[in-house]
Amino acid sequence: MENQKALENLCTQVRRDILRMVHGVSSGHPGGSLGCTEFLVTLYGEIMDYSTDFKMEGKNEDVFILSNGHISPVFYSVLARNGFFPVSELATFRKLNSRLQGHPTTHEGLPGIRIATGSLGQGTSVAIGIAQAKKLDGDQHLVYTLQGDGELQEGQIWEALMYAGAKKVDNLIMTIDRNGRQIDGDTKDVLNLGDLETKLKAFLWDVVHVKKGNDLEAIYEGINTAKAKTGKGKPVAILLDTEMGHGVDYMMGTHAWHGKAPNDDELEKALQQNILEELSDY
Repeated sequence: MENQKALENLCTQVRRDILRMVHGVSSGHPGGSLGCTEFLVTLYGEIMDYSTDFKMEGKNEDVFILSNGHISPVFYSVLARNGFFPVSELATFRKLNSRLQGHPTTHEGLPGIRIATGSLGQGTSVAIGIAQAKKLDGDQHLVYTLQGDGELQEGQIWEALMYAGAKKVDNLIMTIDRNGRQIDGDTKDVLNLGDLETKLKAFLWDVVHVKKGNDLEAIYEGINTAKAKTGKGKPVAILLDTEMGHGVDYMMGTHAWHGKAPNDDELEKALQQNILEELSDY
């Protein structure tokens, strides 16, 4: 990774954005957002071929679909920091008349957003449709999508998995944020997902396992491994082992911060754990 130090600094800045955004309106989902920071920073900073001259159709460029839309703070921050819209707009998160809704929506015309993802379980199906459209158009670019592991308890995802495998949608890379936690507790206690790798393979998917899901280099290598498996008759899934609340010590190791905003003292403590020499807070 040529720009690893820059990406590490960007991860710190994105974490600060996430924390300040949810604190500013006393609502939002910091846990999963913090856990997926390294993934999205790497995806947009090193992997995807895209244009910030945003076109909804996404022709002749890679496309990303966020299925677990409640982690919108990290998505908005990464989009803004990569030039899709002004960083200053992050200050409007979840406020009246903002384009930055709690869950991404499309009618406000926010660049980078191609699907409204408030109801879980739908992003996989949409990503498959986009991937098949690219095949029909002769577009060699890839479609990426991110799902939460708790989200896999939605039946629609398994219908989509079955379809993609049977139809050999091999220009699709689905990443599963496997942090083991959801809003009501640990996934193993709420509804155990069992052996995901074996299940995905049974649905005719190739699988890549990234055990260090909050490590930039491991993520970079894992996605490139997944890319090398595309075009060979199978969709590809990445099992990304992350830590919910990564980068803030009191948010890690628990599901409590899935959808809870820090208060003033908690924000200050979290920001002190994410300091940069050159801050560019909005």
